[in-house]
Amino acid sequence: MLEKCGMGERKGVNKYYPPDYDPSKGGLNKFQGTHALRERARKLHLGILVIRFEMPYNIWCDGCGNHIGMGVRYNAEKSKIGMYYTTPVYQFRMKCHLCDNYFVIKTDPANLDYEVLSGARRQERRFDPAENGTVVPDERAKIQKLSTDAMFKLEHGADDVDKLKSSTPALQRLEAVQDRLWDDFAANKFLRDKFRVCNSEALRGFDDSDQCR
Repeated sequence: MLEKCGMGERKGVNKYYPPDYDPSKGGLNKFQGTHALRERARKLHLGILVIRFEMPYNIWCDGCGNHIGMGVRYNAEKSKIGMYYTTPVYQFRMKCHLCDNYFVIKTDPANLDYEVLSGARRQERRFDPAENGTVVPDERAKIQKLSTDAMFKLEHGADDVDKLKSSTPALQRLEAVQDRLWDDFAANKFLRDKFRVCNSEALRGFDDSDQCR
């Protein structure tokens, strides 16, 4: 018996039921001794499921030395390797599409990130705000201490105020230079006068003004 359906639902509904199929023995997959995920579940008895994994950041392959960009997708073997409190930690093993090297990446729930375990190295392009005097976002331990230690919070706030005071003269100098080199009102007036002349020339049927070139 062959169930017929629309083309849009072909993959989800169209299934062949052999003549000897017995519904009392369970679903069609159980009757045929197959898994609903087919080849993706071939290592499920080992705790491994094949999934489609998308590279979370740029890496360098240790096998061929080629660059692999963020967003490149692989068929990866996903397995659970531990727990971070109540959050599972998963490991992904995949083969480089440019060579025979395998690389392994795992989730890092503590830092909301991924960590390369082997076979590749991460391309580091991280911005360090401390290099240009920007207020650096606090790490987790400091955030926790700010919420529980009132004295530490007071000292931390005083440090931020001192940093602001030390950077104020430089900001004021930049603003003064900008105001001296660029006047918004004058620039706007210049452009409006130029366009007014051009429009006038266009209405008169010719455009010989140097301002319109």
